[in-house]
Amino acid sequence: MEKSSPTKPFARIAGIGSCLPEKVMTNHDLEGSLETTDEWIVSHTGIRERHVVVEGQNCSDLGVEAARRALDDAGVSAEELGLVICTTCSGDYANLPTTACLIQGALGAVHAGAVELNSACTGFPYALGLARGYCVEHQTPVLVVAAEVISRLLDWSDRSTCILFGDGAGAVVLTPSETPGLVDEVLGADGTGGGVLIRQEGTRFPRQGNAGPHFIEMNGKAIFPFAVRIMERVIRDLLERNHLQLDEVQHVVPHQANRRIIEAVARHMEVPLERFFLNIEHVANISSASVPVALDELYRSGAIRKGDRILTVGFGAGLTFGGNLLVWDK
Repeated sequence: MEKSSPTKPFARIAGIGSCLPEKVMTNHDLEGSLETTDEWIVSHTGIRERHVVVEGQNCSDLGVEAARRALDDAGVSAEELGLVICTTCSGDYANLPTTACLIQGALGAVHAGAVELNSACTGFPYALGLARGYCVEHQTPVLVVAAEVISRLLDWSDRSTCILFGDGAGAVVLTPSETPGLVDEVLGADGTGGGVLIRQEGTRFPRQGNAGPHFIEMNGKAIFPFAVRIMERVIRDLLERNHLQLDEVQHVVPHQANRRIIEAVARHMEVPLERFFLNIEHVANISSASVPVALDELYRSGAIRKGDRILTVGFGAGLTFGGNLLVWDK
């Protein structure tokens, strides 16, 4: 039997929410244990503080709260969801069960499938692109949750990593739409660069005896030029594919990895830094949750109007990269 065309051939963001842990760790809090200062961290990263979980608070807890806020904003119940996608690289468990299943269960999304996606910091652009297809094909609301507790994967004596990251979660609800809200996505990877940001956990690195957890290891000098080059490429690809100029886009929401990276992208593209929304100063790098948390903050500020075009762009371990073109329809 021939399949009929979708009743509503597009998808849109119908609701958005985020959750940051209440505990805030400032740069001054790190000065006692690291050879660093607030001035050095700000000048090299743009970060002044980050939110971190406390004992007993987990990745799924942040994800559930962000999801509930997004569902409430959309006016969609958990029972209406057809799929829950969670993107994380710092889930409650190493592999099993997935944090996606924990979130689906806690929400009571009894009619939804649950799947976890790990593209590191690029997780949200990837998940949004995949969710768009499922939402349209099955004519059902889809929940995308990006949740991270990177603070538990850090060696807090390693200045090259621990100053950069924070914890948090962001979520969006997609619903079928008669007009395009999610317009396009660019998704890519360069697996040959996987070694520049790793965590030695998994079947490739079996534990020896009672060895402790493996921490994130990063070659920041190798990542910086890749990040600048690939973010500019993603932005230009999205614009060219959709016959747009950057001045026709109202908001660019980049992955908040390092202020100097975003400044370099702006210089290369010869556009004012103000074209890029920045909240890294008070949240740091929240990996896959970075973009949705920033997008929610921008939305709550009242800066986004219905019909605005928005570009998201990010990069992450793997190496992965990607971005989305949205038209805000709320």
